[in-house]
Amino acid sequence: MTQYILRRLLQSLFIIWGCATLVFFMLRLIPGDPVVQMLGVEYTPEAADALRRKLGLDQPVHVQYVRWLGNVLTGDLGGSIASGETVSGAIATGLPKTLSLAGLSFLIAVVIAIPAGIVAALRRNSALDYAGSVIAFIGVSMPSFWFGIILILIFAVRLRWLPAVGYSELSEDGFVEWFKRLILPSVAIGAGYSAILMRFVRAGLLEVLASDYVRTARAKGARERTVVVRHALRNSLIPVVTVAGIQLALLLSGAVVTETVFSIRGIGRILVGAINDRDYPIVQGVILLIAVIFVLANLVVDVLYTFLDPRIRYS
Repeated sequence: MTQYILRRLLQSLFIIWGCATLVFFMLRLIPGDPVVQMLGVEYTPEAADALRRKLGLDQPVHVQYVRWLGNVLTGDLGGSIASGETVSGAIATGLPKTLSLAGLSFLIAVVIAIPAGIVAALRRNSALDYAGSVIAFIGVSMPSFWFGIILILIFAVRLRWLPAVGYSELSEDGFVEWFKRLILPSVAIGAGYSAILMRFVRAGLLEVLASDYVRTARAKGARERTVVVRHALRNSLIPVVTVAGIQLALLLSGAVVTETVFSIRGIGRILVGAINDRDYPIVQGVILLIAVIFVLANLVVDVLYTFLDPRIRYS
């Protein structure tokens, strides 16, 4: 397992490098000049040339790439073209917000999906199963931003139980205020993801419950709870873990629309703003972070397979 993880980490470095390189050159193909956009009404050819020299944008693309890659290897992601803020500083500002939102959303999704999926599988073709399926289809079809707006109208505008928008720093405003401002966006995101996970839990558990070893355990007189929890559920979680890992990576990459609805400046909004501003260093830094997140998520999922099913071994 140690050799497998080391080999995967080495492969991951090439994947991350490939993503970063692709993004670097593709950004230069996007129409528009960031210098012109930065200068705005103050644009003159002389001012634009001076700013390009200052930012290093007057150099050939391959020279810019080699210099950027060398800085990345030393831990320097550069600075924002638009604001002058360091890329590391921008990520450090947005990442805790995205982590908080993603973590709570994922927790809500798992807490809802696993019990609901188990009940639907054990009560197959019952009223509970049909109700769960209908709710799951609604959850999958319902956009998180629309559900977020509905939650704001009900719980913030009419009932005034929770804040509508914004993010509170945990270290400054305390846990209660931090948690209150995360409830609505987390529910808006977590509801949709729970519907997807619930369908996978149900399908995986139904497949395992029809297996020979489950019928053998029942024939030996094992209690139904033991059969479900110890024998069936664990083996049915492999596809669930796969989907959950991808969903968590997507959440950590930034729920752009939901962050916009609730005025949370997380990684998603930072990335979209940087793309609109042609802010190359910010886009490159955030995409590099997203690549790392997806690579690590896939590695963690592969390792979890061996704990869920001892028959799985990596050589």
